[in-house]
Amino acid sequence: MASFASTSIPTLLHFSSYPKIHSPNFKYQFSTSTIINHHNIVSKFNTQQNQQHLNKVQTRTWNWKGYSIRYQCSGNHGPALVLIHGFGANSDHWRKNISVLAESHRVYSIDLIGYGYSDKPNPREIGDGSFYTFETWATQLNEFCLDVVKDEAFFICNSIGGVVGLQAAVIAPNICRGILLLNISLRMLHIKKQPWFARPFIKSFQRLLRDTAAGKFFFKAVATKESVRNILSQCYHDTSKVTDELVQIILSPGLEPGAAEVFLEFICYSGGPLPEDLLPLVKCPVLIGWGDKDPWEPIEMGRNYSTFDSVEDFIVLPNVGHCPQDEAPHLVNPLVESFVARHAKSSSTTSTVN
Repeated sequence: MASFASTSIPTLLHFSSYPKIHSPNFKYQFSTSTIINHHNIVSKFNTQQNQQHLNKVQTRTWNWKGYSIRYQCSGNHGPALVLIHGFGANSDHWRKNISVLAESHRVYSIDLIGYGYSDKPNPREIGDGSFYTFETWATQLNEFCLDVVKDEAFFICNSIGGVVGLQAAVIAPNICRGILLLNISLRMLHIKKQPWFARPFIKSFQRLLRDTAAGKFFFKAVATKESVRNILSQCYHDTSKVTDELVQIILSPGLEPGAAEVFLEFICYSGGPLPEDLLPLVKCPVLIGWGDKDPWEPIEMGRNYSTFDSVEDFIVLPNVGHCPQDEAPHLVNPLVESFVARHAKSSSTTSTVN
């Protein structure tokens, strides 16, 4: 899911102005034929899925710079995929995708440092600069590909994870073969997108959360089953998908030591890159999928990203909210399959997950 902050600060501070990329015409026509063709792929994919056994998913740890990083993997042939979660989530948010995609891919899902069951070092104890930044996570992602995947990979990203994937592709373009962005975060709390008159208030509010006991009280109020369920019910269009299992998947890692400090650090992070800063710099193909019922990242704004040369298409996922991979895996899994198939070399390296 996106950050818990997506439902807290923006709820208090509704920003009506967004610096859109002005273009009277989008590169692609978002017609019903695109959705119909996509549903044809979905039907074929679901038939194949019903005829096969799901691959076993293994959970492992990776030592990165002295920190324990948790990841999951499945599959032993085909192109490598790395699944990147959003803020407040973890690799379990891809549980409906890993096994299915592993039928024809080597699939890895990583917990970014600070999230899930990866280590959560206290940012106040790590030097003078910021630690939980997109540069940190992008570096982690690229080194994961080098040390664990040992291959180039396609990045499949949701929400804030999309900014991580784009940043990683810009830093090391030789590693990423393509990026699929699912409801990428628009980063509406970024300093560049804050109305000038609201900036002092936002900065003061962030300092209050980060530097006083108010932040811990705020986190405790958010880190409960009831709050997590309510937040998920806002961002999922089909609320029947907000199960007890999903609530526990999101909540449990948030109760671990250090989770509060990471949470507060990130919601006070108004710098770093924006998607529109990174997309012009990306050399690999980018496909964007967007749940059209996302209340946090409106599709009307997301469509602006289709104007960048690196973006090959913009796919509307009908009646889906902010987390398509979990709410509508029957749409997302075949979308991943078709995107990777278009760009994977016929002589893709085959290797075994040890």
